[in-house]
Parts: sequence; structure tokens; C-alpha cells
Amino acid sequence: MLKTNTKAPTFNLDSTDGKIYSLKNSIGKYVVLYFYPKDDTPGCTIETNDFNKLLPKFKKLNCDVFGISKDDLKSHYKFKEKYNIKFDLLSDVELNILKKYKVWVKKKFMGREFMGIVRTTFLIDPNGKFVKIWHNVKVKDHAKEVLETLKTI
Repeated sequence: MLKTNTKAPTFNLDSTDGKIYSLKNSIGKYVVLYFYPKDDTPGCTIETNDFNKLLPKFKKLNCDVFGISKDDLKSHYKFKEKYNIKFDLLSDVELNILKKYKVWVKKKFMGREFMGIVRTTFLIDPNGKFVKIWHNVKVKDHAKEVLETLKTI
């Protein structure tokens, strides 16, 4: 389990801006990393659209926002375009970062077990340390809660 006040694991992932994103790119800024199960599914769409609507407020607080899933860039591009998402989505098809951030877990649904992403959000400070971690996120008003937390720092 990852804990607050510890260093966030660094990583490099393909981004929808056409470059490789590294957590080091955001040193000096706050960062929201939200891990979600799948592009263009109901809960993931609500969560992403909510972060998108609040993006100008995050930016005013010197905060970058990134969504991460195991979907490939092609899927991310379609998702971004369909909902006019103004921030970058990161692709972890190899599951390396999902595992590093402990969000790739055994899940149960209707009596069957499978591996999947547990919806989790990390707020990281300008020095690369976790400020707050939300596990098993419920999407309704989550982006607003993250923003309110950031405002209190």
C-alpha cells in the first residue's frame, strides 16, 4: 500500500500529447493522477468529464491532471475527442505503472474473479510526494472533492 508523505513512484508513459510523459515533467507543480478502468464506460466518462469541467480551477492552483488506464492510445484519442477532454490521458498497456501504484488488483463481480483496475486517485505535491490518496473512488463529485482538498493545502 502506498502512503501519504512518501515519494510517488516515477514513471514514463505514452501520452495523448504524442510524447512520453514522465512524472518528473511535473516537478514544481501539483499532480492529480486518477486511475480508471476503461475509456468510454459510464463511470469513467463521468469521472473524466468532471475533471475536465474543473480543469481551469486545477490549473489556477498549479496542478496538472492525468487519467491513466490500460487502454491503448488509439482508444484514449477517441475518448478525448468524443468528450473534448482538455488534459492528457496516459496509456499503460503493459500494466507496469498500474502494478507500481498498486491499482491492478483481483476483483470480484457476480461471483467471478478477475484482475482489473481499482479506481484510485493520487494527489502529488510539487516535490513528488503523495499528499492524499483516494481508494475505491465513487465517481459522483469525486473531482470536486479532489479540488477542495487541493485548495486546503
